[in-house]
Amino acid sequence: MAEERKGAVTMRGNPMTLVGPEIKVGQKAPNFNVVGKGMQPATLDQFKGKVKIITTIPSLDTPVCDAETRRFNVEASKLPGDVQILTISMDLPFAQARWCGAAGVDKITTLSDWRTASFGTGYGTLIKELHLLARCVFVVDKNDTVTYVEYVKEVAEQPNFEAALEAARKAAAA
Repeated sequence: MAEERKGAVTMRGNPMTLVGPEIKVGQKAPNFNVVGKGMQPATLDQFKGKVKIITTIPSLDTPVCDAETRRFNVEASKLPGDVQILTISMDLPFAQARWCGAAGVDKITTLSDWRTASFGTGYGTLIKELHLLARCVFVVDKNDTVTYVEYVKEVAEQPNFEAALEAARKAAAA
């Protein structure tokens, strides 16, 4: 049975339970098994040697997630070439591809955790009550060590973009 963290985040003020461990800076990033474009499996290992900004969001089809993902897409072009931004949600890969096409989002990789919630339970971002991922940002260095973590306390609010981007720049320069 996975660990549960009651009240770890709120959704519009309502306390929610996160399933899985709380990831801490300095630990090895857990591997995960999600689904990418064309229903292809994707794992952490596929991004070895890159700095990863991994964002989790409830759904691209909501205003806050839409704005956050567009912002990270804009920021992606300003980051060093070895930084990869991954956005993971429970949206189906077809919906992610449709949204990216409509939004002109082409510099980040969208991945879906709908099949097994392996990312959500491995990184402690799965909201038990909604079976959606909470809004979180992890920066993982080239050696797959976590260098930055933000579990956004109120899921309806944006993450700290500047802090995450700075952590990624530092990891890329190391």
